[in-house]
Amino acid sequence: MDTADIQERLREVDCAKIFATDLNGRLVALQVNPDRVTGFFERGVGFDGSSIAGISTVDDSDRLLVPVPESFRFVECRDEKLGFFIGRINAERGTRSPSDPRAVLERVAAAAAAEFGFRFLMGPEHEFFLLKGDRFSEDMHSDQAGYLHAAPRDRGETVRKTIVEVLRRCGIRFEKTHHEVTASQHEINLEPVDPLAAADRTVLFNYVTQRVAQEHGFHASFMPKPFDGQNRNAFHIHLSMWDEADNNLFYEAGAPHDLSPLARQFVGGILKYARQTSIIMASTFNSYKAYVRDREVPVVRGWGMRNRSSMVRVPYTDSPPNTRIELRTPDPAGNVYLQMAVLIGMGLQGVREGLDCGLPDAGVSYRRNRRERVWDRRFVPKCMFEALVEAQRSAFLKTFLGEPIYEGYMALKVADWEEHRTHVTAREYRKYLSM
Repeated sequence: MDTADIQERLREVDCAKIFATDLNGRLVALQVNPDRVTGFFERGVGFDGSSIAGISTVDDSDRLLVPVPESFRFVECRDEKLGFFIGRINAERGTRSPSDPRAVLERVAAAAAAEFGFRFLMGPEHEFFLLKGDRFSEDMHSDQAGYLHAAPRDRGETVRKTIVEVLRRCGIRFEKTHHEVTASQHEINLEPVDPLAAADRTVLFNYVTQRVAQEHGFHASFMPKPFDGQNRNAFHIHLSMWDEADNNLFYEAGAPHDLSPLARQFVGGILKYARQTSIIMASTFNSYKAYVRDREVPVVRGWGMRNRSSMVRVPYTDSPPNTRIELRTPDPAGNVYLQMAVLIGMGLQGVREGLDCGLPDAGVSYRRNRRERVWDRRFVPKCMFEALVEAQRSAFLKTFLGEPIYEGYMALKVADWEEHRTHVTAREYRKYLSM
């Protein structure tokens, strides 16, 4: 859609918003005059970057949000017609802000094409809870349904239908949608697209999901682990790698498991750098409360064929040339641009180093007879502190993200951990007050 077409569509909207994410991954948006949007394509629109986590400091606060024309979507909700844009963050006109997380994904996708001739398709699984409100209570579940349960037990079916219909009118198609394992939990999978489009689309998906849920009287939560003893919200990312002639580079007929040497190297990179990058994939202290056995979350660094206990899974396909991998560590509380960029970056580093992923997991990885240690590199980090230590020691992560984002991101996460570490909880009162 060219600029003239966008301007014509903007005549139909009630408002226009430019969306971005802070370094934590939280959505931020700037409402702008629809009549002036096309002028912002060149010069951007100013905002206070020091008021957004990780973007800038108070002594250098002015930033520009530049709408990306190809990200435009006409979003029609119940009571609003929205002109939706993703924005690039600039430090000044023509100069990209070094703290824009979207730029990291742009950079690694361009490097993969220039260095190797690789391009990627990504399809994340979007999981979320539909709750009665945004305050925790014992009665906040919207249903008691389980995996693939149907209406009327599944009280969120209408919400999911509305979400995919809003997205369909935006030109976004879904593959499947269903109730997940935990009460009030839902999943929607969209068709695979290139990484930048997948990340931009995730920003739109999260906005639409929360908006539609609100219209139906629910609160949509992407919190990783709201409930003890239940499955988490995951953000599994499916990825395939292709050359310029549309050949799937993960597939090689006759190779073990039909996986190409490139696929094995790519997975080898993910396994090698998984602990160093865990703070990107699981970015909150709540994230690590989900890393427990038998809850469909990976706890061991490994890969497997069709194995949902593996960190990297090779799903079944009835068309081997469509071979893909699935990374199961991320959750939806993270920054989607950094998560997708780091996934590609780890894999490419595995290719550069000629790594191999070794043997696939045999059986359920949770149930292997291992003598565990407090600090055990065979496992993914068990808590945010462990992940921070690994990230602090990582030359790979610092080089990959670039110093401004690395330092800003680590400062945010260390502060988050310190706040959690020093906060006295109700559970501590119950356990220790009577001592």
